Amino acid sequence: MTTTLTPHRSRPAAQPPTLRARRLPKWLPPVIALGALLVAAAIVYGAGIGGPVLVVVLGALLYLAGLFAAANAVEGRRAARNRTWSALIHSAFVLAVLPLASVVWTLLSKGTQRLDADFFLTSMNNIGARDPNGGAYHAIVGTLEQVGIATLITVPIGILCAIYIVEYGRGRFAAAIRFFVDVMTGIPSIVSGLFILAFWVLVVSPYFNDGRPGFSGFAAALALSVLMLPTVVRSTEEMLRLVPAPLREGAYALGVPKWKTILRVVLPTALPGIVTGVMLAIARAAGETAPVLLVAGGGAAINFNPFENNQSSLALFVYQQAGDASRHAPARAWTAALTLVVLVLVLTVAAKLLARRNRLGR
Repeated sequence: MTTTLTPHRSRPAAQPPTLRARRLPKWLPPVIALGALLVAAAIVYGAGIGGPVLVVVLGALLYLAGLFAAANAVEGRRAARNRTWSALIHSAFVLAVLPLASVVWTLLSKGTQRLDADFFLTSMNNIGARDPNGGAYHAIVGTLEQVGIATLITVPIGILCAIYIVEYGRGRFAAAIRFFVDVMTGIPSIVSGLFILAFWVLVVSPYFNDGRPGFSGFAAALALSVLMLPTVVRSTEEMLRLVPAPLREGAYALGVPKWKTILRVVLPTALPGIVTGVMLAIARAAGETAPVLLVAGGGAAINFNPFENNQSSLALFVYQQAGDASRHAPARAWTAALTLVVLVLVLTVAAKLLARRNRLGR
């Protein structure tokens, strides 16, 4: 009996299942967006019910609906929901950036009209309504002095208060301090100005002014410090709480006293966040108008002495020039506003660089 051996033919290997799914073409979402804007413009302008803002809003809604429908037909319902929510998130980002970009563009376009030496080297003393000259030198001096004094008063008190709450405070007293700090966060600026007016200007200053109440830049600095204090305390408290506990425990294990641990370990670790909170407080103080108007009085002349006579600030200067009837006043107001923003920006960048340098140098 003979057996015939036939060669074994290997079957072709089965193809592995593919994980690639159908996806929308990259050109389709921009086409849907363009079509949505065209349809929205046709509806709005055809019916005469609005302008460009309504076109953008209606176009965004039509774009989301069209994108969901196209993605649902090609990629499936789950991918369609993912694309729609991603588009909503990006739209929210654009909506958040647009006001900021608008403010920056407006300041740059209108605030450069008086960027000259006369604006930064002269005051408004003896400047009439028809005089195109005059500057904000007196307001810049007042802002720097008032905010500087307020920072010197507020930062040590605020940081020490936050250290007490985080490191030492226990029980009802610490809870009461935290509660009143939260309450002070919502105090309107006009209230702080009234408080300093009633306490310092009307009660304390007559003892140093021959019995007469006197406005001063120092009074404005006190009012600004009232506004800055809760921001400094709350931001410093949160930064101190973020410092890892093992850092403290390691220092205690080495026999380092608690006060030295706070000074050498905790505060340097939290320094970038503390600087950010301080700069936020400074930015708020530099932009306040009501306290300066109530207790410093404003003024057109240069006053280098913050403890005597009226003193102005950039925020108050912007307010006064914006309400002035002179045709030259709006240009001064816009340039002063741009100067104030640039001043806060420079201080913030300098503080950030200083904190970063100190952190890297340890």
